[in-house]
Amino acid sequence: MPRLTVATCQFPVDADVARNGRYVMRQMRSAREQGAGVAHFPEACLSGYAGSDFPSHEGFDWELLERVTRQVLALARELRLWVVLGSAHRLADDHKPHNSLYAIDATGSIVDRYDKRFCSGDPAESTGDLAHYTPGDHPTMFTISGVRCGALICHDYRYPELYRAYKRDGVQLIFHSYHAAHMKPEKVAAIRAAVGEDLQRLNPGSTYAGITMPAMMTAEAAANHVWISCPNSSARESCWGAFFVRADGVTTGRLPRNRAGVLISTVDTGAALYDSTAAWRTRAMAGVLHSGTLVHDARSTQRTWLWSADQTVAGEDDTSREK
Repeated sequence: MPRLTVATCQFPVDADVARNGRYVMRQMRSAREQGAGVAHFPEACLSGYAGSDFPSHEGFDWELLERVTRQVLALARELRLWVVLGSAHRLADDHKPHNSLYAIDATGSIVDRYDKRFCSGDPAESTGDLAHYTPGDHPTMFTISGVRCGALICHDYRYPELYRAYKRDGVQLIFHSYHAAHMKPEKVAAIRAAVGEDLQRLNPGSTYAGITMPAMMTAEAAANHVWISCPNSSARESCWGAFFVRADGVTTGRLPRNRAGVLISTVDTGAALYDSTAAWRTRAMAGVLHSGTLVHDARSTQRTWLWSADQTVAGEDDTSREK
């Protein structure tokens, strides 16, 4: 069965494209030296993240971004390494760019691009991602060493329909890039206050991102039986360190917050992993929302009665009505 070694990479992403590029290429080399077949990077890791690492794309140096991107492509070809690279993808006219992941193969070619579909923000598109980016409209799938892969970005995690759709299309590994970092102390304090200081000890993180993002990755892996690579920017303050989740929902590795690093994990699609929903998942995706066999029984259909042992109803029937 197919196996793939994945390098989940994190570094302190910022507005300096050339600096970001040096980190990316250094970690690509490290990934290859450690036997990885693919290096996976955070959201917007090459371009920097508008609204967090810099105010807006006004005056952005797109020519520099293209030059550094071509350097990454050339190094991927030299190393014979796949790369899943977060960046901004420029559009024509005055359209806002996409927030994207480039899928780069071992020849240094871009084989596909995922554009973040659920950009955060209000319906007026004046806040969050929507103030800076144009949302995408498509899934992205590609195959590395026999492993079927898909891509998602950050806020997409709140929409389980995206994971279900990838599972339906046979995806085994999802590259889910994040940028939950570079948060100013006052913003961290405000989020902590909103969560509730008295609840900090009950949760694995102190921010919404630190609580909900890792939890959802565990849930999506277990519910859909997919492996998930989760890189994050390590720029202070980072909400959590990059981690990797096995298809049974077990986290197999994690990097510390606020520190650059490369996490090496192996996807083994033939591993005998626990999957409690295997027998019924396909039915659920087809709209059959129960397991087992339903029966005709008046005591089942009447839901407001409490039945006594000697109470009967005319026409009681245990005949099977659905398999």
